[in-house]
Amino acid sequence: MQAFLKGGTSISTKPLKEKTATSSASGSDGKKPKPVPWVEKYRPKCVDEVAYQEEVVAVLKKSLEGADLPNLLFYGPPGTGKTSTILAAARELYGPELFRQRVLELNASDERGIQVVREKVKNFSQLTVGGSRLDGKPCPPFKIVILDEADSMTSAAQAALRRTMEKESKTTRFCLICNYVSRIIEPLTSRCSKFRFKPLADGIQRQRLVDICKKENVNITNEAISRLVEVSEGDLRKAITFLQSATRLTAGKEVTDIVVTEIAGVIPKDTLNSVLAACQSGLFEKLETVVMSLINNGHAATQLVNQLHDIILERQDLTDKQKAAITEKLAEVDKCLVDGADEYLQMLSLFAVVMQQMTQNS
Repeated sequence: MQAFLKGGTSISTKPLKEKTATSSASGSDGKKPKPVPWVEKYRPKCVDEVAYQEEVVAVLKKSLEGADLPNLLFYGPPGTGKTSTILAAARELYGPELFRQRVLELNASDERGIQVVREKVKNFSQLTVGGSRLDGKPCPPFKIVILDEADSMTSAAQAALRRTMEKESKTTRFCLICNYVSRIIEPLTSRCSKFRFKPLADGIQRQRLVDICKKENVNITNEAISRLVEVSEGDLRKAITFLQSATRLTAGKEVTDIVVTEIAGVIPKDTLNSVLAACQSGLFEKLETVVMSLINNGHAATQLVNQLHDIILERQDLTDKQKAAITEKLAEVDKCLVDGADEYLQMLSLFAVVMQQMTQNS
């Protein structure tokens, strides 16, 4: 019986090995490149590729030439290149081999309470490193700790960090990245060189989008690119994501501004004009029908508030006092929506005030 089992096992394992060997061989031959989001694919690989942030690029270039790097604090709106800039600088400093060993990146999604700062960050900071790379190029004798979304760290964790920054200054440099510099405690900001990342200019954004379209063979109209720049509001990451989504939606056909508007969730101007026309009519029943139509079409109330704000400020038929009353109501509605209020009721309440102000003159 035992001999039979032994024989059975030897017979069954042999073809299994051959099968796995052949399958692995065939898998290695016909490997397809993994699809990568365009945001990651076109992320700057070196400091020179970073767009529009001249001051930061100049400082980092000096540090790459051999000068010492200070502790850094990058702040500004999302999608302006804060994380990309420090990652590109770190890759140039350490090369691809040492990058993983000498850079500790902690994001908002990671646990970054006081315990992590005391243990993980402190232990990483205390390690000393050499000053040469595997390829023989000179390399700075310090490591970099990147704390992304630092404004979401607790005050206690930030306070614990300041002593580590001071104590381990010989072996480690810190780079704090945040959207709101006011949420970083004063002792940390005084220990860092602060750099503000500006929202990207329209021309820079347009150029980047055109370059990506050429590389990806995307057929797109000039109006669509202008619309992408408009809806992204200086956020290049958002613009590239919208471009990729629009390309996938059209499946090789021409990308138009209508497609971009649909993808971005922006409310069309015709729809907004019809709402304002209902307000001017002074009929609440008509207004109620239009608001219900907005809800049924799935338009977001927060998006409506943002777009309506710009339209109200540009209108010539309203006095400053009327504009002030409407914008005050816009602020109230925005707060209520953030707190989780019902969209239909808030929009009705908002447009009732708009109707009241518009029908005052008539």
